[in-house]
Order: sequence, then C-alpha cells, then structure tokens
Amino acid sequence: MLAIKEIMDYLPHRYPFLLVDKVIEVGPGNRIVTIKNVTINEPFFQGHFPDEPIMPGVLIVEAMAQSWGIFYLQTLPEGQSSNSDVRFIGIDKCRFRRPVVPGDQIRFELEGISQKRSIWKFSGKAFVDGNLAAEAELMAAM
Repeated sequence: MLAIKEIMDYLPHRYPFLLVDKVIEVGPGNRIVTIKNVTINEPFFQGHFPDEPIMPGVLIVEAMAQSWGIFYLQTLPEGQSSNSDVRFIGIDKCRFRRPVVPGDQIRFELEGISQKRSIWKFSGKAFVDGNLAAEAELMAAM
C-alpha cells in the first residue's frame, strides 16, 4: 500500500492534476487497485457544472492512466531507473456508466492485457460504492 507522499515519488503530477490518493494493492497478474477521494474542493467543479457538479470523465480516465503509471514504475526490475517516462497513448472501449460527484470515493481496478516491446495495453474499471462508474481499455508507452 502506498500513501500520497510515496505516490508522488513515482508520478511527476502534482495538485491539481495528481488524481490518485492511495494505492491499495499491487498484485500478481499485472494488477493495481487505487483510490481517488472526490471532494467539492476540486477545481474542475467550479465549471463542470456549477449547479450540478460532476467529475469530468476524461479525468476519471486520466486517473486510470496515472494508476497504471504507478504500477509500471513500482514494478520495474531492480536496477532500472524509476525516472522512466510513461506516456498515455490510447483509449478504446471507453464507457461512462454513472456520474461521479463530490463525496464519492472511486476505486480503480486495472489489469494488464498485453505488452509488446514498450507498449502496454491494460483494462481499467472505476467503481463507486461497488457500482461500475466507468471502464476503458488504455495504452501506455514506457
């Protein structure tokens, strides 16, 4: 399990663009589980939407990509630099199932699908209170 200060050792992102608050599990089978606590203080809620705040779907997907970046950098073989770049390069089969609003806690579950050279394909799901909020297949270049 990683807390926010340890996450910041892996990712270059900082507030307001660091979208992962905690790593719950890094498991076998190329799997990671992370948490994002959604608060009304998030800057995007000022404009999305003022009378009915909803977390932008693109930021939910970005949080999935950041989670995978943590997985990749944390599982590098010993001796390989953790300063490696991880670039989000593609999205397929993305679906938003329910809105994410202030007060929600998003649980991201990601699993590797395939790896060819330096390109990873992985699936991500975002759950709120056990209900699927979003899902996508993503690609990242390492």
